[in-house]
Parts: sequence; C-alpha cells; structure tokens
Amino acid sequence: MRNRIEPRLLASLTVLAGLGLLFAKIAEDVFDQESHAFDRAILLALRIKDDPGLTIGPPWLVNSVRDMTSLGGFTVITLVTVLTVFYLLAAGKTRNAMIVGLAISLGALAESGLKLLFSRARPDVVPHLVSVQTMSFPSGHAMMSAITYLTLGAMLARAQPTWQLRYFTFGAGLFLTLLIGVSRVFLGVHWPTDIIAGWTVGGAWALCVWMIADALNRRRTPFEPEQ
Repeated sequence: MRNRIEPRLLASLTVLAGLGLLFAKIAEDVFDQESHAFDRAILLALRIKDDPGLTIGPPWLVNSVRDMTSLGGFTVITLVTVLTVFYLLAAGKTRNAMIVGLAISLGALAESGLKLLFSRARPDVVPHLVSVQTMSFPSGHAMMSAITYLTLGAMLARAQPTWQLRYFTFGAGLFLTLLIGVSRVFLGVHWPTDIIAGWTVGGAWALCVWMIADALNRRRTPFEPEQ
C-alpha cells in the first residue's frame, strides 16, 4: 500500500510546489509592475478599439458573461457550500462535510487576507461592466471558484463507478473555474494576472484539501459514523 501511495503524494507535492512558484512569480511581477503591459493589452483586446465601453462579440454576450461570473460570487459559493455540507451530513458523511465546510470557509478568509496584503487597485483601462468594492489581487472569484468547484469535483469524482465519469465530474468543476475567471477579465473588473494568481492559490488550496481528505479516507477515524 505504501508503494502505491507515495508516487501520488510525490506528484501532488510537485504540483503544489509548481503552483507556489508560479504565484510567487506573478506576485513579484505585479509588485514590480512588470505585468502591466501584458494585463493592459488583454483588457483592451476584449473591447472595441474606438469605444472601450463596448466589448467584442454579439450584444447578448455581456449579459451571459454576467450570469457566468455570478457562479463565483459570494452568494452562489455560500449557497453551494451550505447545501453540500447539509447533504453530506444527511448522508452520514460527517468527516467529508467538515472538510468541505472548513476548506471553503478558511479559503474565503485567506482570500480576504491576500487582497488586504497586496492591495492592488482594480483596472482603470476599460469601464467596469459589473460593480466591485474590494481590491483586485488575487481575484476572489477565480480563487474561490477554484477552491469550491475543484474540491467538490474531486470529491464527487471519487464516488463515480468509471474513469470516464470521474474525469467528466472533475472536468466540469475545472471548466466552471476557468469560465468564471475569464468572465472577470471580460467584464473589465480584474487584471488577467489577478485571475491567474487566483487560480494558482485556489488550485493549490483544493489540492491540499484533496490530499487531506484522501489521507483521512484511507485511515478510519472515530468521528465518522458510517466508518
């Protein structure tokens, strides 16, 4: 058993290290303002050249993107978390309910702390198409959607009977995470590097949660009723 676990643990730690290095590089570039040209070019590329208040694409696209971005907002993330926790409790999965609730709640606190730490201003290159109040770096929508949907996707994938369903379930969580992040740039409320940083921290957080859940599920603990 040990020989089967160690390669997976090593791979997970390698990915964590890579995500940590990527976040550190992005944070350094943001602090030194080396990413400004890159960020600015992408934001402007998504707007009409002669009128940056208008986005590229058909007129209905903006409203659709607003709907997409709400999936990573506080209200939806909180609702998804609460419903998931209560479902797991009702199913007798006390341990998993605790893991999900703590992981997402602590992730939200970490996201707020990082925003205060970096205190990066929101983009002023193009008009914002949704209202925002908090600081910009890292993106809370990108980070919290990664934490929430990747964590839930990984946990749900474990319960699927075939590898095709496992990949699809986790892929759905990954797709939502990417979609939400891109929507924030399209709406002009985040620099692209905010999104990438949010994805790296959220992805690392979700991976840590998965590693903890996997270790606990392999080891019976007294506070899980059905185990």
